[in-house]
Amino acid sequence: MRGLFLLGWLLLVLFLLWPLLRRVLASGPGARRPRAIRDELVKDPVCQTYVVRSRAVTREAGGQTHYFCSRECAARFSALRGEG
Repeated sequence: MRGLFLLGWLLLVLFLLWPLLRRVLASGPGARRPRAIRDELVKDPVCQTYVVRSRAVTREAGGQTHYFCSRECAARFSALRGEG
């Protein structure tokens, strides 16, 4: 009888700790880890502010990609370069 009681407690503890055990086992050697996404800051050439690249407004000019904090800065850049 004591053996069944002990087995029941063991199963209960295993059931409660299973999500943690799965994470530990999945992060072992050879486990695939998701690549970290790096989002870097880029400088707006018009107003000189820094903006996160994924949120920047982009324009191609002279074979280069330029990053801007807003559409207004992108328009000012185009006007200064005489592109429209």
